[in-house]
Amino acid sequence: MTISATKINLLKAEQRLTNSALAERSGISRQSISTILLRGTCAPITAGKLARGLGVSVADIIREEA
Repeated sequence: MTISATKINLLKAEQRLTNSALAERSGISRQSISTILLRGTCAPITAGKLARGLGVSVADIIREEA
């Protein structure tokens, strides 16, 4: 699944979250979060965990296809 690192970083900034704090909230390792943000992709279940950790829907963090 293609995610938007920009959207995730904006949500992290709004909530004053570090990657470590997001890792704790979402149940994903900090290193995995860094890799996901760098690559811009992850498995759908991981996108769900990220979204839950940020308190948003998956639709809010995916990159929209043109």
